[in-house]
Amino acid sequence: MYVIFSGAARRFYTRISGLTWDTVLGMLVCHFAVSWGLMILIGGETIASRDIFWYFYVTTATTVGYGDYSPVTETGRLVTTLWIMPGGIALFTAIIAKFAQQIVDRWRRRLLGLASYENLTDHIVILGWHGSRTHRMVDQIRGGQVNNKHEIVLCSRSTEENPMPDRVRFVKGLTLNAPDLLRRAAVKNANYLIALGHDDDETLAAVLGAAAVNSNAHIVAYFDQQSFADLLKAHCPHAECNVSLSIELMVRSAQDPGSSRVQSQLLSTIKGPTQYSLQVPDDAKPVAYGALFSALKTSYDATLIGVAETALGDDLVLNAPQEHRVDPGMIVYFMAPHRIDPSQIDWSALGATQAT
Repeated sequence: MYVIFSGAARRFYTRISGLTWDTVLGMLVCHFAVSWGLMILIGGETIASRDIFWYFYVTTATTVGYGDYSPVTETGRLVTTLWIMPGGIALFTAIIAKFAQQIVDRWRRRLLGLASYENLTDHIVILGWHGSRTHRMVDQIRGGQVNNKHEIVLCSRSTEENPMPDRVRFVKGLTLNAPDLLRRAAVKNANYLIALGHDDDETLAAVLGAAAVNSNAHIVAYFDQQSFADLLKAHCPHAECNVSLSIELMVRSAQDPGSSRVQSQLLSTIKGPTQYSLQVPDDAKPVAYGALFSALKTSYDATLIGVAETALGDDLVLNAPQEHRVDPGMIVYFMAPHRIDPSQIDWSALGATQAT
């Protein structure tokens, strides 16, 4: 009996899945009209009135059956039993099944990376999936945001389903630079792009494809070899390249024990004070590095690390002299318990301290 019922249920679901919403709603309107017409033709039925029949039809089709209105003639009861009830219940079930199917299909498409997020804006796109490394990346992104305001879209060609359905949107494609993948991930509207492919070739291809779609986003790429970073900078000067520093970190830890802990603390957005940056407002007055250092430490318990004139930090000056001039538009790097908004700093008071 169970096998028969299960088979019938599957066949019914398959038939319903094949129907369009236009067909289902058309059948519902036709059944309602025929049912109402039959009740009018019978005569003597109170439920045939315009202000009552729709209520009687809905309560009957949904099997609620309050009983406050019902057919009173023999013919009316036959029409209700043989036409209105079977047809109404079948159509109501079809609508519920169709609605449930759409919800499941939409959820399934999102899980499999087939959905499109073209309407997203100001989000973060991660190109490449690396298991636990990507998990840590998402943790760090979330830890460094205020109220987790940026959506994250993960793009991959290797994993079959969204590995973090409760934390990121997921887009799957044949390659990380495929136009369809970049379109569905709304790369053209993204604020930040992070590329970490399975090898340097894939990372380079992903960044070049993304940069062709969005040249205004801040692009960060990771490479194992410096030559790939140099090649990317030649074609995409605004990209920020990170090259593996594992050897340097190992040597530094050997020469100065505990250095690995210092580096980890500076980069982590989850544990303790960490490194942040801010841009000096355009309307601020020039200030001396030493004065800014003292103000950050006194007011925010933050330690000024260095300054740079460009956003990519290619001209970074670490531990600058006290008289070093910090101008409007420059990038300030500091270590603090939390991110400091530039508007929180009284730049006019600092500007009173003349910079040379």
